[in-house]
Amino acid sequence: MKNEPAQNSLKITETRGGVIFSVHVQPRASRNEICGIQGEELKLRLTAPPVDDAANRLCVEFLAGLLRVAKSRVTVIAGAKSRHKTIKVSEMSSETVRTLLANSAN
Repeated sequence: MKNEPAQNSLKITETRGGVIFSVHVQPRASRNEICGIQGEELKLRLTAPPVDDAANRLCVEFLAGLLRVAKSRVTVIAGAKSRHKTIKVSEMSSETVRTLLANSAN
């Protein structure tokens, strides 16, 4: 099936307003970086601590930079208090997200 991701493949769901995908955040890392794909999630290391919404803000800023969009177009829609977050990027296709993330990881 077209929508079934391969093992260790980022699952990106297209919606009317953009795309939704999951990230696994490791806070308090030594630098901000993409670690790869873990299951169906994008794994990120972020320097911010998981307090006072700092990791969520940095997650949005980091992803907006990688995807070359305004921070206002990137939203944490679920998992604000968890390492496993659901991210929505408005006005973007899944193919564009895959291309930009792949280019950033190299």
